[in-house]
Amino acid sequence: MFHGGRLVARRLKAHGVSKLFTLSGGHLFSIYDGCREEGIDIVDVRHESTAAFAAEGWAKVTREPGVCALTAGPGVTNGMSAMASAQANHSPMVVLGGRAPAMRWGQGSLQEIDHVPFVRPLTKLAMTPESTAEIPGLLDDAFAAARAPHGGPTFVDFPMDYVFQEASEPEPELLFSGGASSEQSASAEAIERAGELLRAAERPVIMAGTDLYWGRGEQALLELAETLRIPVFLNGLARGCLPADHELFFSRARSQALKGADVALVIGVPMDFRLGFGASFGEDTEIVVMDVAEPERRHPRAPAVECYGSIGPSLASLRTAAGAKALSSERWISELRAAETEKREAERAELEDGRSPLHPMRLYAELAKVLDRDAIIIGDGGDYVSYAGRVVDSFKPGCWLDPGPFGCLGTGPGYALAAKLARPGSQVVLLLGDGAFGFSGMEFDTLARHGVNVVGVMGNNGIWALEKHPMEFLYGYSVAADLRPATRYDQVVEALGGYGELVERPEDVRPALERAFASGKPALVNVLTDPTVVYPRKSNLA
Repeated sequence: MFHGGRLVARRLKAHGVSKLFTLSGGHLFSIYDGCREEGIDIVDVRHESTAAFAAEGWAKVTREPGVCALTAGPGVTNGMSAMASAQANHSPMVVLGGRAPAMRWGQGSLQEIDHVPFVRPLTKLAMTPESTAEIPGLLDDAFAAARAPHGGPTFVDFPMDYVFQEASEPEPELLFSGGASSEQSASAEAIERAGELLRAAERPVIMAGTDLYWGRGEQALLELAETLRIPVFLNGLARGCLPADHELFFSRARSQALKGADVALVIGVPMDFRLGFGASFGEDTEIVVMDVAEPERRHPRAPAVECYGSIGPSLASLRTAAGAKALSSERWISELRAAETEKREAERAELEDGRSPLHPMRLYAELAKVLDRDAIIIGDGGDYVSYAGRVVDSFKPGCWLDPGPFGCLGTGPGYALAAKLARPGSQVVLLLGDGAFGFSGMEFDTLARHGVNVVGVMGNNGIWALEKHPMEFLYGYSVAADLRPATRYDQVVEALGGYGELVERPEDVRPALERAFASGKPALVNVLTDPTVVYPRKSNLA
């Protein structure tokens, strides 16, 4: 016999969970007690949203479900943005909720509210056990649903009386142990049709995104691209699935490549605003869609072929169907490489810009000099992080974490906490806008308490640039778009137990970064950046 909280912990342990992200709440005490007995680390933070973002960050770095525990009522509602983020990113995540006791339900217990109806639209499964004995089976269901394609968040809340009562643990059952997908390839008919299109292609292109990463398809992508000689573009979590210095990797020439392609292989990425709702491709481009499962929404542009199944086997089958030899694409590759080189050369002036306050591009040029090849880069901001997305290179999978299409600010400290705990030997760099710092800057206390030496690099321009510049373009003025200039966020981090420096000149960036890494503490290098710099935005948000 075990109390309900111990049953929860034993099920977590059976599913390979080693970390539980949380903020202390009385409804969760029994679960904490169970985790302590079962050897699961309890990582406590300063806001429930961070606990939930840390769970998603753990999933993003490890490709296994991250788990958080949120106390009843406001604890659960505080975590809802992270659930929505995980839903948009297909991040496998299990959220445990506290809940007012069943025996008092409807009588007005502290924080009594039925979470399930408002959490359900954001999750793949949302349920409440009706007894202590139901806890293990319901958790198995939650983990299975979180992992099944498309991955995403699940939610189980536990009435307080049930987690304190005891029940027998059921006999162990075979647990789901696969990755993000089964090993079943897409249909042979769809693969053959896609292979037929590729065999005739002279200007092929690959556009791959987050579901490629969840589907563990990086090796199959590499083999397909190298064998068939296809240029590759990546976004989302797919960044790093082909190293940034590979001869077939491109980024700056994307517009030209997608518009000019005769066949586009779109792997694990939706045709959302990032791809112009399909309009980023040429009118005559034949689009082959590949993903682990059918999309939740209809494609805004009808593809020529749809291939749904395990990413790795599907890509291997496609390589064979396309002839397993080089396509007639060398001239196309040379054209794109020339365009890529030209666009990179055009950035040189900004990368070497000597102004103070700094141009964000110069800041990232200095940062590149101190990054390891396996550094994990986390973006939490608006235009400042948009610049990073343009110029920061990724060389390995799971090394670029941004909020994704849901676009939450405040994700960064939670992601960084989880990333450093999952990969303690890697550099973890948190790119923070000064606006984003306001959402979860107190989590530097969390990082300090847990001895997690993340290095934050802030672009501090004193404005909400993502809103200020477009509003001024539209109306000639801006409102609600200014912050206090040159705020000493570095001193806030020092007061919370970290290391901080203010940087005002380009030549001081690299030495400050080196001192931050050497400090052994969570650090913030607060770099003043030029508020007049306008990011050259091209994509429409809607």
